[in-house]
Amino acid sequence: MILFQRLDKFLWCARFASTRSSCAEMAQSGLVRINRQPTDKPHARIRIGDVLTLPLYSGVRVIEVLALAERRGSAPEAQMLYRTVSETAS
Repeated sequence: MILFQRLDKFLWCARFASTRSSCAEMAQSGLVRINRQPTDKPHARIRIGDVLTLPLYSGVRVIEVLALAERRGSAPEAQMLYRTVSETAS
């Protein structure tokens, strides 16, 4: 059982970007928040229950981490990793 996971790897497994380096760049931008705390570290640890605020092209999305993945799976599997708390259009 995984207790924590790198932020960039979780974003990649949850399919918020097509490459892991894109996920790392998103984290390095300083716009991603973990439990309301800004981070600029792709290696930041996330755990089940954490709330992530993500700047996406379609707007800001707030999600709750429900599970951590050992590998990147299909889109339906990726959607089971998180729950959308709120979403705002830009």
